[in-house]
Amino acid sequence: MPISRRDFTTRSAATGAGVALAGSVGVLASAPGALGNPSGHARGHGHDGGREGGHRPELGYGPLLSDPAGVLALPEGFSYRILTHSGVTTLESGETTPSNHDGTAAFEGPRGTVLLVNNHELRGPRGGWDHPVPLPDGLVYDPAAAGGCTVVEVSRHGDHVAEWVGIAGTSTNCAGGATPWGTWLTCEENTDRAGENGMTKDHGYVFEVDPCDRRANLDPKPVKALGRYDHEAVVVDTRRGHLYLTEDASGPNGLFYRWTPPRNFRQGRRALRGLADDAGVLQAMRCHDSGGRFVEDLSHATRAGTVYGVDWAEVPDRDARTTPVRKQFADGEVTRARKLEGMWWGDGGAYFVSSFARDESPGTPHDGQVWFYDPRRRTVTLKVLLGVNPDPGRPGSLDGPDNVTVSPYGGLIIAEDGEGQQHLFGATDRGETYPLARNEFNIGTEDEPEYSEMTGVCFSPDGDTLFAGIQTPGILLAVTGPWRRRPRHHR
Repeated sequence: MPISRRDFTTRSAATGAGVALAGSVGVLASAPGALGNPSGHARGHGHDGGREGGHRPELGYGPLLSDPAGVLALPEGFSYRILTHSGVTTLESGETTPSNHDGTAAFEGPRGTVLLVNNHELRGPRGGWDHPVPLPDGLVYDPAAAGGCTVVEVSRHGDHVAEWVGIAGTSTNCAGGATPWGTWLTCEENTDRAGENGMTKDHGYVFEVDPCDRRANLDPKPVKALGRYDHEAVVVDTRRGHLYLTEDASGPNGLFYRWTPPRNFRQGRRALRGLADDAGVLQAMRCHDSGGRFVEDLSHATRAGTVYGVDWAEVPDRDARTTPVRKQFADGEVTRARKLEGMWWGDGGAYFVSSFARDESPGTPHDGQVWFYDPRRRTVTLKVLLGVNPDPGRPGSLDGPDNVTVSPYGGLIIAEDGEGQQHLFGATDRGETYPLARNEFNIGTEDEPEYSEMTGVCFSPDGDTLFAGIQTPGILLAVTGPWRRRPRHHR
């Protein structure tokens, strides 16, 4: 049922800038510094002997200290450990760790261990990669494809690490999402058909990986009910049963989706695997402002705190047999956004990212948005806005948010996939930002340094360890330190 203008006005008043959200995040309203700053200049970011400073101490954990090992700069008192390193560490089966680490989630394992499911974003044929995901018997979808997931087991004290394949033969495993029942949904950001680019099966699907039960991963099957398109991330609404999904695509820009399960569907292990290909209803988001005007693209929002009402339009052909899903809608039917990337469930809704917008978007250019979809009020609210960054090479500058997680200590932790330096950075409940880590692994040259994106940001179940990745060459890190809960601010 569409939202009336009266309903929307009431809900907008309840969810606009200045409202404190329940749970760990709170409001991320119009932010000073890099967040909410149209110029893109991050107030207070500087460079002093390898330190990024200028932020008030209460915003973060202090300046970042350069790493003598050239891997990860962290605040004083913090440390990291390399868990896996492509081409260096090995799997239980003897092959080296695959490359191109991306989306990751952490789960409680047996005997106090932590189990991490780590995507490997490898596109195209296996021959194009030095370290593709190996092909264990029974765990392969398409033997021509290079991507997949590994499961990394870390002991209670972090003194033992084991790694094995969870799924192989998938393509461009970018992000995904953890389920409340303890599994990982890995998403293919690629829609090659069988016969294209050497593939032997169709791609563009979501697959479920169980880190705790290796037998459950045998004979992998795509969850076709969730559609075939350039999937990025997915989250589960445990109360209502919906799944929300992002699409990273352009020409036209991608969509934000909702999948409604069929009646009497019960969530849990193996439930998605047993669905019919056309089970439930897949829909795309359609937004309108407080005046009832249709919003064609999220790039039209220019202020943090902007609220749109949400309706849903059903996808005609979710398997995209003749036409890509996002092209099945005419102008005026759905709301699009450029590079819909990471997503995380928290505070009763879904935080999701639009990484940047340029000429391919009809609104105002930006270098990153974080939105919050509230399923109870059926609204989306712009929580974080990064203005266009005019100088990506300047130390400490931020752009291109990608993976995102809700911190157990308050606020959001965001992985950067932008230009120049690449960070993990935090956003407080006021929307102020602080640097948490900086990638110092140079994959370029001394004269022309280059730093790969940060990925896979998530916390351990007990909140003591932050896990994150460096995509190229593929490094999975465990970060520990003097975490503290951020104070809540009331307006």
